[in-house]
Formats: sequence, structure tokens, C-alpha cells
Amino acid sequence: MRPAHELPQGYPAHRVVDVGLRDGSTVRVRPALPEDLDSLEALFSRLSPDSVRMRFHGVAAPSRAMLQRFVDVDYKESLSLLAETGLGEGAKSIALATYIRTDEARAEMALVVDDAFQGLGLGSVLIEHLGEAAAEAGISTFEAEVLASNTDMLEVLRNLNLPVQTSMSAGVVHEEFPTSPTAEAIESFEHREAIAASAGVERLVKPRSVAVIGASRRRGTISGEVFHNLTDGGFEGPVYPVNPKADVVQSVRAYPSVFDIPGEVDLAVIVVPAQVVAGVARECGEKGVKALLIISSGFAETGEEGEQRQRELLEIARGYGMRIVGPNCMGVMNTHPAVHLNASFAPSSPSPGRLGFSSQSGALGIAVIDRTRELGLGMSTFVSVGNKADISGNDLLQYWESDPETNVILLYLESFGNPRKFARIARRVARHKPIVAVKSGRSGAGARAAASHTGSLAAGDVAVDALFHQAGVIRTETLEELFDVASVLDNQPLPKGKGVGILTNAGGLGILCADACEAAGLQVPEVSDETKAALRALLPMEASVSNPVDMIATATAEQYAESLSLLARDPSIDAVVVIFIPPLVTRAEDVADALRQAASALPNKTVVACFLGVQGIHERLSDGEVVVPSFAFPEAAARALGRVSRYARWRDRPDGTVPELEDVDRTRSGHLAASLLASGERWLDQDSVQVLLGHYGIPTARSILVSTPDEVGSAAAEIGGTVAVKVDSRTLLHKTDVGGVLLGLENADEATRAAHEIDQRLREQGLVDQVDGYVVQQMVTHKGAEFFVGVTHDPLFGPLLACGLGGTLVELMRDVSVRITPVTDVDVDEMLRSLKTWPLFEGYRGQPPLDDPALRSVLFRISALVEDIPQVAELDLNPVLVGDAGTGCTVLDARIRMAAPQPRKPLGARTT
Repeated sequence: MRPAHELPQGYPAHRVVDVGLRDGSTVRVRPALPEDLDSLEALFSRLSPDSVRMRFHGVAAPSRAMLQRFVDVDYKESLSLLAETGLGEGAKSIALATYIRTDEARAEMALVVDDAFQGLGLGSVLIEHLGEAAAEAGISTFEAEVLASNTDMLEVLRNLNLPVQTSMSAGVVHEEFPTSPTAEAIESFEHREAIAASAGVERLVKPRSVAVIGASRRRGTISGEVFHNLTDGGFEGPVYPVNPKADVVQSVRAYPSVFDIPGEVDLAVIVVPAQVVAGVARECGEKGVKALLIISSGFAETGEEGEQRQRELLEIARGYGMRIVGPNCMGVMNTHPAVHLNASFAPSSPSPGRLGFSSQSGALGIAVIDRTRELGLGMSTFVSVGNKADISGNDLLQYWESDPETNVILLYLESFGNPRKFARIARRVARHKPIVAVKSGRSGAGARAAASHTGSLAAGDVAVDALFHQAGVIRTETLEELFDVASVLDNQPLPKGKGVGILTNAGGLGILCADACEAAGLQVPEVSDETKAALRALLPMEASVSNPVDMIATATAEQYAESLSLLARDPSIDAVVVIFIPPLVTRAEDVADALRQAASALPNKTVVACFLGVQGIHERLSDGEVVVPSFAFPEAAARALGRVSRYARWRDRPDGTVPELEDVDRTRSGHLAASLLASGERWLDQDSVQVLLGHYGIPTARSILVSTPDEVGSAAAEIGGTVAVKVDSRTLLHKTDVGGVLLGLENADEATRAAHEIDQRLREQGLVDQVDGYVVQQMVTHKGAEFFVGVTHDPLFGPLLACGLGGTLVELMRDVSVRITPVTDVDVDEMLRSLKTWPLFEGYRGQPPLDDPALRSVLFRISALVEDIPQVAELDLNPVLVGDAGTGCTVLDARIRMAAPQPRKPLGARTT
């Protein structure tokens, strides 16, 4: 393919993507170029006679002249997408999907796939990408003519799960289907994508044979330790050391190169200098290696030269269909007894267990493995992803989603490559397997200077919090807390609610735990009279049988067990924290044994323990089947329970739906946005803002924009009644702060004087050059409260929708909730209920409740606007006056900034 600067005008470079196939390999999909004619001719020459007959309805193989039209395309009226494998001159086309527009909204499409690559999902992928491109060009319907005997093609179309209209004539099936995917089609796509991603990861964590390229004879070196861990860890397949300078490596015969290995190689672990990695990778491709684990550093983490080296490496891997973990990583481990893979240089390996762990930091991975062993936790798989040149957290999530050996997924993240794709996958996975993540980089040091209220309120780490919240990911502050949460999730049932019972032999610790539970969003309810009576009959008179239950220092192991059973069976209790501090009369080991046995009879209640000053007690709290997680302090137990409880509530809630807005004029708004952007990036004038919001049915106060103070009076007279006068400026953010707003003007004369007064104030401040005009606006007199609604466009996360208390105190109060668009009805409900000002919507201190549905409608409509019109870079509606119930809401001030958007990534594009 040509360099980017040599591509023809209009070439859709954003459609050059790498996609995964069902066997775990990847291929490149790209729009065709005129010079692809020879490659296309070779593709058709490889087709079987039956495939040619199916594609051309019985006509002989196409001539070169017929194929010419597939590469002479304009990328809008006609388009051809190629799938290819191989490198440079050796690249070959293996599939072709085309469309040719037949009228304004329709196009005829066709598909052909190399016989050797059929059955891998490639046809479905190409049609989906072709449909996206067609929809982008304004084509809404595809037509296809398929021989009735071409059952494979008909099955491909059925598997897209799109609504298809079918008719048949003379043995030819005529199919019509939409280019834009429905919700059902997206679900089918995601299922195919998950299969491909899982197969790609399996190449790395379940190899049948491994070669270590650069294996050293010396222990204590990275390559020496990698080879030792593989051979010493009980890997079930052959391990081949590759070292051109040694005949034997650690008592195993060595080979000069990968070509000299007599058998097949599934996984190559590369531990050689960065400068020679590309050459080694190319040799692996020629050998037929399926996956590369690149330990070597010196790539994108080192700067521009390293980035180029990493791009070259990825191109080589893509050309041969190989998958990569790394570079600059620690390795991978799989504790499954049929695999026993430890392809890392870590000094220890994790115990077998049900945690899947992905880490962007290799050094951190070593500490993590040690910590899990200390806590008695086990892992199914561990993957150090390093620079994420290929395999990323998104792939691992989809592998663990279907892995029966993994119950809980743990992530250490430093960056996102495609956060919207992460959110889509995580939301699905978290419905049945919890995901716990630590994301470094919380500080706002890197946040840009914002030119809007929304930009300042949604800067820093807010987008990550919004993503995790919407996707059901449990975010922890520290690695220690991550393992605390994992211990509960891995060993205990999810709590059914917020109610926590506290059982202790020290009253002060019970109070501390109760405070920590409340701070973590839990409740410490009063237990029933029946429970109190049963506890009173069991415990000494000095004991307190209210929640927290203080059994006092003389409590025996038997009393702990019986009290736990009584407390856990109370209907108000969903989880129990058991606290023990060693007295002189009771052994910690006896209490641990008693708790474990009692907990085994409580399969539906969450039980955790806190043994202060006792080391190694977690071993007594586990018998292989029942495990009671143990914490050093009650506060840690409460925080872990709080996060697990929130996750349980998220999992129980409905998915939510994005409302259909039938009254939105998307066609006119799209044309308007394109024409506004034609004059360059800018804040819009008020007239344009009003029109654009109007297309989406967003209620605004009637306004007239004029150029000078002298024109304000006639505008006020035209509106009639009481008006406000505001300065119109695309650069002054806080108009009130500079005296640019005057309210309650009863007639035209007052409005004119107000405009001149504003003009004088701005001249005195040297700001008059920033004035674009004056807005005369109808005063909205109904009662209510001021809120703000805004959007800022994050370059990675996309549009962020914010809502909160508005008016002049918006930044001071910072009562704000943020979500990533598009938002569902559940998202919007949570946004509003999370605000400190939510009680206003329920009727605070005898005041009438605010119009909750009206503000929800504005949020849905703004979400739709920024999804439909990616040119909207920032948007502020402040204030939005929300009236009493039934009176609606009105936008009193609005600002919109337009900017050229980045092309949206195709749905299946691989981005690490």
C-alpha cells in the first residue's frame, strides 16, 4: 500500500483496519487502490470453479477488464474493500467486498472470499465494514443477487442478523437489508468478535509448543530465567531453546534458528536486542509460528525511534497472521493443569486459582504474584501486556468472559487505546463476571485548560470514573484494595443488599467498623427483636445485642459461630463482618475454625472476618471449599464490602435503553453542522445555536441577536414583555462576572439603556473587542431551579455528558454527574439521583417538586445531538431553568463550539 501522502484524494484511510478471525489470526481490511488489480486477478485465479460460478452466476472467470472496475472506485459512489495477508511485495488479496450505488439511497453489493479462508468469519466482517462505509456515504440499503444454490453466501447474510427482505426469481435470490446495524446485528457482531479475540489469546496462553529465542545458558539473566521457568514449571509440551552460539542450553539441545527446530512452534518467546527483533519475527512468520511473546524492551516506551520499530514489528506480525503480547513485558502464565505455562522471568509463579490478571507494568506483576501467594489467592492466567502492540485488555476480557477457569478479572491499567470499545465489552462481561481495576494517573496535572463550564468540570480522571461506572467495573484506589475486593468476590456470594451485621469481641472496633460501613455506602441496621432475644439467651448479660453485636472479650469460639448464624439469618442483614482481637482466654485458631464451619451453612450471606494482630489466619479460614476472607483492619473489610455491594446492585439493575426520539430533524441538523464548520473551528453565534438546538427539540427562551446597543430596543419591543439583555461573545465564558447580563427590563427603553450600560462596563475593562453583539431574551418567569447540561469531547473517550447545579455557582459547588454518551434511561436516572440537589425533584422542605421528566428529556436530546453531530466539540447549556412539576424547563443560555471531528473507527477496528 502507498505511503499516506501518496494516497488518492478522498481515500478513506480510517477504513484501513486490522480485524480478528475465528481461528485467532488477523487480516488487514482496506479500500482498494488501482495498483491492486494484479492482486485481485491472482485472487480470482485461485478460486475453485464452483466459487467462480457462485460469484458470477455461471459466467466464466472474469476478465482483467471486468476486474478493473473493482479498483477504479471513487470511495463514495462505489467502493471495494480488500482483505489481505502477507508483507510488501508478498502481500496477497484473500477477499473482496464491493458496492456500487444504484440510486440516492441504495447500492448493489457483492462478496468473494478465497476458498482457503472461508469459514473464518471474514465474509461477515467485510460486509459489516462495507455497510458502515456505505451508511457514511448516505446509502441506507444494500441489494444482493445470490444464486439459490449458494447456501454459504445466504448463510453469511443470515448470520448478520439484519432485517432482510427476500424474493426469488429464476433460481436467483434477491436480498435487501439495511447498511446500518440494528441492536440485534450489533449483538451478533460482538459475539463473532468475542470468538475471534478469545481464539487470539488462546494462541498465547494455551500453546502446544514453545521456542525461546535468545535463551541463555546462564541462570540469573532474563532469557535464562524465562527458559528455566518454562522447563521447571511443568509445561506439558516441548520447549525449544534457540541460541546460535550454544549447542546446549540448561541441559536441553539448542537450535541455531527457529528454522532448525524440527517440530511446529505455536509460541515464540523473543528475548533478543530490540534492533534484531523484527528480523526474528519475520523468521517466525516464515516458520508458521502462531504467536509472539516479546520480552525485549526498546520499543514505543523509548521514543520516536522505538515507536517506528514497534510499528514495523506489528506490520510483520499482521502480514503473517501472528498475535503479539508485548513488547516490553514480563510474560504470560497459565496455571491450568493441562498447560502449566510459565513463560516469564518472574522469580515465582502464582498458585492455581480463579483470578485472571492483566498488568501493563511488568515489575508490578512480580509484586502482584508474590502478594496473591501471601493472601492465599490463586490465578488462572496472568498476562503482562507491556506496550500492547497487539493483544490488549479488550482481548483478554473477551477471553476470560468464556474461560471456565476464571471467575474474577483483575486489571492494572495505565492507559486506554479504545475506551469506548472497552466499555462495550466490559459492560457485557461484568453482567456475569466481576471486573476489578486499578487505573493509575488520577491526578489532573495533564488536564487541558478548558474553555467551558463542562470542560473544567469533566477534566482529569472524570471520564475514567464515568466509563467504569457505566460498564460495571469495580474501581479501587490501590492494589491492596484490589486484592481485598477480589478476595470477597472470589470466595463469597454477592450481598443481596446494603445491610451489614457486625459481630465483635471489642466494642470500639465495632463502632469503627460501623462508621466505615456507612462511609462505604452500606447500612448497619437494627436487628429484629427475635434476633436480639436469641443473642441475649446465648451471650453474657454484659454483651450488647444491638447491631454492632459486642460479645465482650470472654466470647468463645462456639459463641462466635452461633452468634454469626443468628445474626446472618436476620432479614435485615445481607453481609456480616466478624471482628476478633485476641484476648487471653480464646484462641484465634479455634475462632477461625468455628467461623469457617458456621459460614458453610450460610450459602446466601456474605461473610468476612477481621483478625487483628494475628498472622497467617487465612489458612485456617479456608478448607478448600469454604473460604472466609480475612482483613487486617475493619475499615479495609468495610471498603471491600462497599465496593462489592455497589457492584451487586449494578448487576441487578436493568441494562437500560437509549430512547428513540421521533421528533428530531437529523437531516437538517446534519446539513447545518456541515455548513457551519465550513468556516472553520469556532464558537457559534446565538442564532446558529438556537437553530441547532431547535432541530433536536430542546426548549429555549425566545431570543433575538443584534449587533449594536442601539438595536436592542426594537428587538425588545418585538419580543414584548419583560426581557433580559446579554452580551454575545464567543470568548467570554463568565458573562455575569464582567457585568455582561442585566435582567428584568420592562420595556424597550430600559433594554436600550441596559445595553449601553453593558457596553460601557466592557469598555472600562478593555473587553469590548470580544463583543460579537447583544442578545435580547424573553424573561422566563416560572419558578424553578437552575441546572446546567454540557458536553465536552474527549479525544479518547468521545463525548462526555455532564449535568448538575447550574447558574453562577456551577464551578464553586461542583455538584455534577458525568456519563459517556450515548446515555440510556438508567444512566440518566443515576445521573440525576447522584446529585446533591436531587431532593429538589422530590419536593424539598415543602416546596413543589421540580419537573424531573423535562430535564431528562434535555439530557437524552443533547446525548443524541452530540452522537449524531461529531462536529460538536463543546456545548454548555447554563442555566437550564427547570420548573415545577408539569411546567417543563427552558434553556436560558447556550454555547456551542464546532470543530472538525476525527473519523470514527469502524466497529470492529483493532485498537490496543
